Amino acid sequence: MATTTLRSDARVIGLVGLAHGVSHFYHLILASLFVWLKPAFDLSYAELGLLMTVFFIISGVGQALAGFVVDRFGARAVLFSGVFLLGASALVLAQAYSYTALMLGAMLAGTGNSVFHPADYTILNQRVSPARVAYGFSMHGISGNIGWALSPLFMTWVATHYDWRIALQSAAVLPFGVLLILVLNRHAIRPEFKPATATPGADGESTLSFLRLPAVWMCFAFFLITAIALGGIQSFASVALVKLYGMSLALATSAYTAYMLASAVGMAFGGVVGAKSSQPDRNVAIAFGAAALLAVLLGLALVPAWGAVVLMGAIGLTSGVAGPSRDLMIRAAAPKNATGRVYGVVYSGLDSGLAIGPLFFGALMDGDHPALLFVFIGVFQALAIVTAVGVGGKTRAGALQKA
Repeated sequence: MATTTLRSDARVIGLVGLAHGVSHFYHLILASLFVWLKPAFDLSYAELGLLMTVFFIISGVGQALAGFVVDRFGARAVLFSGVFLLGASALVLAQAYSYTALMLGAMLAGTGNSVFHPADYTILNQRVSPARVAYGFSMHGISGNIGWALSPLFMTWVATHYDWRIALQSAAVLPFGVLLILVLNRHAIRPEFKPATATPGADGESTLSFLRLPAVWMCFAFFLITAIALGGIQSFASVALVKLYGMSLALATSAYTAYMLASAVGMAFGGVVGAKSSQPDRNVAIAFGAAALLAVLLGLALVPAWGAVVLMGAIGLTSGVAGPSRDLMIRAAAPKNATGRVYGVVYSGLDSGLAIGPLFFGALMDGDHPALLFVFIGVFQALAIVTAVGVGGKTRAGALQKA
């Protein structure tokens, strides 16, 4: 990597973070409009939920494949294509007059969303100095949380004051605007130069050799497990708090907002922790251990309603601290020249978990078990500790063998 300055690192981190924020914004453009889409198309909640499931299935499968494309053609071109597809998907959805058209729009959005993690992390690893890459991972996570937070606010405001189709058309402006910014700053996120003779397998390793590494699959399992817990929080935490604590929906929504904001703060602090630590897996284990205990405590309903809001914020804070160290853990496990492939496969676990989580926790809520929702969130977070420690152990063992 060429010598980089603080200014150039900040520029790359800002550009990648901007694109990642758009990706997370698009995770919720359909869910934010369910109130309008249900009567407009006479849909059931199951049919609405299926749109999100298809989005994440397409994104998960595409993410694993996108990693190979990133390593072959470079992260910048792949990132540009993903941003463009998101904008195109909003235009397709805005013109939909049937459930089939909505499904096609969701599939197109999932395809666009699939490229971001392998492309983003490849650019950060290639273009940001090692001393600052932890801060880059921190800002990457924060930008995603900002996208999650802004999407419902923006989409519901426009749909309320105008129309749901206008909301989708307005949403299309965002990725096309960001794409213009990325193109104008394309030199900053240019792919790392590779000699013309460097081809997959030239060093005696096949393109798929990384799939034989246990650490890669432990990383996948880590994302799958933590995303199942996240899916439960995103989909049903507010409803569960209303049932469990008898609080108003407004206060329960505030509790979820506290979770998201505290998570962003945790990620900022986690960047400092990750930059000063040589064992990111232990940081992850400590942070998720605390989050798991807090989630179980929340499920026991031993505190008043205002205390539940505080606990939700604390869960978000501790989970957020783990974010940058989590990404450093994957970076350490990835073989050289396979960054895109590893991040693509590993982060497909995130989409898989987000597809599974709402179904599992929805069944708990249908059975009227709001307390078990938080208990199982804690259980999944605790299980993630096992995979994180396993990744760290395998990575250090591999490093010793090469020494």
